[in-house]
Amino acid sequence: MSSPSNAEWLTRTTEETLEPDLKICDPHHHLWENRFERSANRYLLNDILGDINAGHNIVSTVFIECGAMWKADGPDALRVIGETEFVNGIAAMSASGMYGPCKIAAGIICTADLTLGSAVGEVLDAQLATGGGRVRGIRHGLPWDASDVVPKARTLPGPHLMRDPTFRQGFAELAKRNMSFEIWCYHHQLPDAIELARAFPETTLILDHFGGPLGVGPYADQKDAVYAGWRKDIEILAKCQNVNAKLGGINMIENGFGWHEKANPPTSQDLMQATRHYYEYTIEQFGADRCMFESNFPVDQVSCSYNVLWNSFKRLTASFSATEKAKLYHDTATRVYRL
Repeated sequence: MSSPSNAEWLTRTTEETLEPDLKICDPHHHLWENRFERSANRYLLNDILGDINAGHNIVSTVFIECGAMWKADGPDALRVIGETEFVNGIAAMSASGMYGPCKIAAGIICTADLTLGSAVGEVLDAQLATGGGRVRGIRHGLPWDASDVVPKARTLPGPHLMRDPTFRQGFAELAKRNMSFEIWCYHHQLPDAIELARAFPETTLILDHFGGPLGVGPYADQKDAVYAGWRKDIEILAKCQNVNAKLGGINMIENGFGWHEKANPPTSQDLMQATRHYYEYTIEQFGADRCMFESNFPVDQVSCSYNVLWNSFKRLTASFSATEKAKLYHDTATRVYRL
């Protein structure tokens, strides 16, 4: 099993690339192998090259941790270093120019267990030393929900990890090293994210996937209520100037749009019409200076192809100015991740 299990299905919807010259930094993708619970069980250099060379002008990317290639031995807290070694090797291959002009994993977001408290500093230093100058910050998975239908982060964070004093001791180590933090949570956890952002104004935070609006399990028939509550929290979170927002990652199964259950994949028009209210409101609140489009591949591949996904973004921004597009597709990401 080395090829994406939904590859044939994805070919049922194909489109010409819109605005193929528009320069893009994809600030959120993963790399892994043997992830058989995913539609793409392997996503290595050749796999992501196949996506970024499908038509859009992807000039650089940022890798986001996903629990891949941890070391099999050594101190538990330091086994996560294996993922950074793995990704930095792929980044070095890409940087050679032998695989094309795009800089894959020009920035690396690794992981560390912030529940170690201040002792996590040793892990952060090891990650920085391992990353070849590419490590920019960390992600510690926060998604939690009481329902067994809703996936939980592999970190098993509990309902209010962002409030935990020991977690916050670990979090305080980030700013000392100029490291950012990715907020990956569910929509009902956004009030905790607001508190965290206010408590650490000197730390750069990036909200992943709109804060995870859920649409499965107990939320399957609550989409209007979920959106209304989400809007209120996003308005407050956007007032925290240290927070930036990623626009994407909303085509996962837990978001509840059910694309993977349809006979054919959605078109870019289908995707954008179903989700544009999340994009438009986030851009309205954060502004183009603090927003960046993301692919979340290959996770979102369960619902659509890479080419169709970026086409959907371009349909949304068809009337935007060249300056706004430059920020949303490239400049915000390269500034936030210091590429």
